[in-house]
Amino acid sequence: MDPNSIEVMIEDKKAPWYYLALLILAGESVFILPFVLQRVFRPTFLKVFELNNVELGLCFSVYGFVALVSYLLGGPLADKFLPRKLIAIALWCTAAGGVIFATFPNYRSLQLLYGFWGFTTIFLFWSPMIKATRVWGGKKAQGRAFGFLDGGRGLVGALFGTLGVLVFSFFMTGDLDTASLADSRYAFRRVILVSSGIVAIVGMLVWFFMKLPGSLEKEITIEKITISQIGEVLRLPSVLLLMIIILCAYVGYKLTDDISLYAQDVMLYNEVDAAKTGTFLLFIRPVIGFSIGILADRSRPSLWLLISFIVAFSGSVLFATGLVVQTSTFVFLFSIFILAAGVYAARSLYFSVMQSGKIPLVLTGTAVGLISLIGYTPDIFAGPAMGYLLDNNPGMEGHRKVFYMLAGFSFVGVLAAYRYFKLYGIKKDGLT
Repeated sequence: MDPNSIEVMIEDKKAPWYYLALLILAGESVFILPFVLQRVFRPTFLKVFELNNVELGLCFSVYGFVALVSYLLGGPLADKFLPRKLIAIALWCTAAGGVIFATFPNYRSLQLLYGFWGFTTIFLFWSPMIKATRVWGGKKAQGRAFGFLDGGRGLVGALFGTLGVLVFSFFMTGDLDTASLADSRYAFRRVILVSSGIVAIVGMLVWFFMKLPGSLEKEITIEKITISQIGEVLRLPSVLLLMIIILCAYVGYKLTDDISLYAQDVMLYNEVDAAKTGTFLLFIRPVIGFSIGILADRSRPSLWLLISFIVAFSGSVLFATGLVVQTSTFVFLFSIFILAAGVYAARSLYFSVMQSGKIPLVLTGTAVGLISLIGYTPDIFAGPAMGYLLDNNPGMEGHRKVFYMLAGFSFVGVLAAYRYFKLYGIKKDGLT
């Protein structure tokens, strides 16, 4: 069937609002265990698993190597099978890994667990999520679809982070500043188990309720992906540019993991206050996602993508130059907001411009797999790079170098986003 006729049918059979709501809930839940907990609790995470920054970064590298293969193979899978089934299975498998996670496995076992999560969260999950979001948005609401997806995921992540802090604080029996390893492990184990249970429940909700109307589920799948179709996707200039754009934006997203550790090392916050700072960062994401999604659909998504990279560059320079040090809480949080606004806006929008880039809807999974093969390589190198910079440059100097790295990638993102806008953004994105 012609891809254009499929898109017309999808416009006539709009997916219900709760379809996107479940997609948002699943979209962040699956990453709570491998990523969100360590982003919110980074100092505590390093303590209870007895890791340094480089070792944690290498766990992410194992995840990244498995994810690299999973992006490529999982893309065509998303074009062949229904998104809700793949997403539900991914959630259940990820939650099962959380049971092992709660035993505080040794370093080698932790690396294997992160490799397993690289399979469950990417091969089974990533491309189906992006394709399902594009289906919900249709031709006229791609900005809202992806903005609401990332903003909603940010809200879910923030709520998980808040719940985690509450659970951790409730079960922490010792003094926060002098808590023993046993005390911290006792409390953090409860955080992991509660999170794992919720992820499993979300999988059930997706399996039974995230359904499309009528025959639409059949219309968005194809029996076989051919080599010529893959070649057709690779020849699109939009695909090559999106590889660079997503790579640069994702480096920014990965390096914001440094914020809670920055709060402890530079601002001298304790474990819980540092975790609260990480949670504040998560609450920025929904505000930006919802706002930028609405703005993008009223204007040009590719223009706002360009602006996002400019803001991210400005925010990273602010931290890199050492201006945010031993300052008031307000100035610190405001500086975080500027940085996060750029990073999260770019993250919200980079898949929303697929429509204007002439990427066929029915081949979305395949395209996402190919784009992600390059775009998400920061899963391999960003963690170890940040760990190396922090561990070999103690104190403020290490954090400054991390943000200089972020600034460099943001600048390249500005150039790539500008090129995309020149090619596809002269007319209002997604419309003919």
